[in-house]
Amino acid sequence: MSEREPATDSQAEFDQLQKKLVPLWKSIERLNQDPQTIVVVPSMSIDAISSGAVMQAYEERFLFLLLLLRQPRARLIYVTSQTILPSVIDYYLGLLPGVIPSHARQRLFLISPLDLSVRPLSDKLLERPRLMERIRSLIMDPDRAHLVPFNTTNREKELALRLGVPMYGADPKFFPLGTKSGCRTIFMEENVLHPLGVENLGSKEELIEAIGQMRAGKPSIKQVLVKLNEGVSGEGNAVIDLTGLPAPGDSKEKPILEERLRAMQFELARVTYDNYMKKLQERKGVVEERIVGNDIRSPSVQLRVTPLGAVELLSTHDQLLGGPSGQSYLGCVFPADPGYATLITREAAKVGRRLAKEGVIGRFALDFVVVRSNGKWEPYAIEINLRKGGTTHPFLTLQFLTDGTYDPETAIFSAPNGQQKFFVASDHVESPSYRTLTPDDLFDIVVRHDLHFDQTRQTGVVFHMMSALGELGRTGLTAVGNSHEDAKAMYERTVACHAVAARLLDESWLVKADQSNFAAFAFIKIPQGKSVSQAFRHSSPDPLLSQNCHKNRPLQSFQNEPIEF
Repeated sequence: MSEREPATDSQAEFDQLQKKLVPLWKSIERLNQDPQTIVVVPSMSIDAISSGAVMQAYEERFLFLLLLLRQPRARLIYVTSQTILPSVIDYYLGLLPGVIPSHARQRLFLISPLDLSVRPLSDKLLERPRLMERIRSLIMDPDRAHLVPFNTTNREKELALRLGVPMYGADPKFFPLGTKSGCRTIFMEENVLHPLGVENLGSKEELIEAIGQMRAGKPSIKQVLVKLNEGVSGEGNAVIDLTGLPAPGDSKEKPILEERLRAMQFELARVTYDNYMKKLQERKGVVEERIVGNDIRSPSVQLRVTPLGAVELLSTHDQLLGGPSGQSYLGCVFPADPGYATLITREAAKVGRRLAKEGVIGRFALDFVVVRSNGKWEPYAIEINLRKGGTTHPFLTLQFLTDGTYDPETAIFSAPNGQQKFFVASDHVESPSYRTLTPDDLFDIVVRHDLHFDQTRQTGVVFHMMSALGELGRTGLTAVGNSHEDAKAMYERTVACHAVAARLLDESWLVKADQSNFAAFAFIKIPQGKSVSQAFRHSSPDPLLSQNCHKNRPLQSFQNEPIEF
């Protein structure tokens, strides 16, 4: 998606504006009741978003930031492409601990250009001067305000300049550090283990030459990944199979490599070879060994660099991935497995210190692949995301609701009362049948089945992306529990209740079955005509699934019943 250039050479003006973050941050750290205005513009610049409904859903994904209104003198301006349902706003305000929702509502200002075109939200604002003036008028004191974007491009930079408030996020001038080539350079310079590969490639010939060099150094490579420098959630990635090739250096190697290149498997189904190679020429990219093993995971680490220059290690997650080659982000489990959480945290800290030295501020994340060999985990850094991401909203939801903290030394998140907390989260709770549901139906489901987040026990489910239900049959949720097992069971039971409410399954599925329980339904696509037994994976019985049940029909009686979408 093409990016607008700044209207003027305004780097000096932007640098001066960013200095306002220092006194503001010091005030925030003191946890006083100084007034402040937070301007949230969750604009996204992602090629993979192909509809206005998806765009709106992702913009609403950050409504957890309404929980900042628990600060009694905070004002929050939240901008989305289309208006947000009042019941959804009420839902989030109802989660506020220790705050009267009506008091918070008076300090919340919802702005929309009423434009569902598939363009970045920041562009929609910048081309509407009257709407920009409306936002400026709501900022009581520009010295006590800041802009919170999703990603930080020149669009958001210009937005900050026009609003006259600093931006909490990486200056777009640091964009090269977050590209696939930039990541590999930092990993090399900071001695962070990463896959064998070559960066800054821009043509078919360079790719073939690079793969040949990699095979010469490591003939055992079975697969490589080609990655565009700019890509989100695997959408710029492709897999090349290297099995059965002639020996490295053989005269037949290059012609066959070209054939394999043309047959590479793209993460996005609609991508074509010619289109992909054109983007590679425009953006450049990398090729690297695909790490494989019998026991392999995809964890990530969240960090931030404060405006004061401090590096903070915020959280670790095990990412749940899907898609044709298992590279598309679907959800996450928190915290990451303690067997490697401290390993990846130590490696991430090296990168955090480097980015702080460069002058980067704001939240960012590092993605890893870890593989176990001879009982020992080995971490490989694969990507730096200089922006918020899929793990940001569930973690901050947990943090805002519980006031808990994550200890990077122990990989444990504890609430103030000492209770450990865990969650399972997904942006892809989806089925065509869910189009029959509304956000109000979701609220009814969780309340009737005692799944709603409860401040007393500090466990339960929090929804997001609810606007995508009607058109796409999709929503997201974060299930918070007191153990990994508790969070997983709550997640699965919530998804099962979705299915019952959408009449995909009848209530006899909410039973304690001797043979099975519900799988993570959100991550399973049930093809037309497939039976339940073909679509669901099986595990041990889960007593949570038997609550609020009326029938007890064994799984075998469903095995030959097709589910038609």
